[in-house]
Parts: sequence; structure tokens; C-alpha cells
Amino acid sequence: MKIRDLRALSSEALQSRLQQLGIDLAIERRKIASTGVQSKKTKIREMRRTIAQIKTILKERGVNT
Repeated sequence: MKIRDLRALSSEALQSRLQQLGIDLAIERRKIASTGVQSKKTKIREMRRTIAQIKTILKERGVNT
């Protein structure tokens, strides 16, 4: 997601998106660990980047995660 799209979301929507991304990231990591295939490296990188962006936006707004 683009940073401007994330900034347009409400704080509640960002927190729910953050929670869902955390779950998705854990699932992807388990898939890699069980199969040993690292074909989803870019997907994991994008998830981690989006999580960091959401946390930054929430911190700027003064919302605790």
C-alpha cells in the first residue's frame, strides 16, 4: 500500500490493518519454515515495510499500538 493511502485511513482502521498484517506475516514465515522455499521474500519484505509505515503513522498521531 502507498503511504498516502495509509495516511487517509482512520487510526482504528490502521490498528486493525496492523493486527491483520502481523497475523499474515506469521503465517508466511511458517510456510517458509515448513517448506524451506523462499519464493515469498518480496511479499514478506512488503508486509514488514507496511507494518513499519503504519506504526510510524500511529506514532505521529499519538496513538499507542
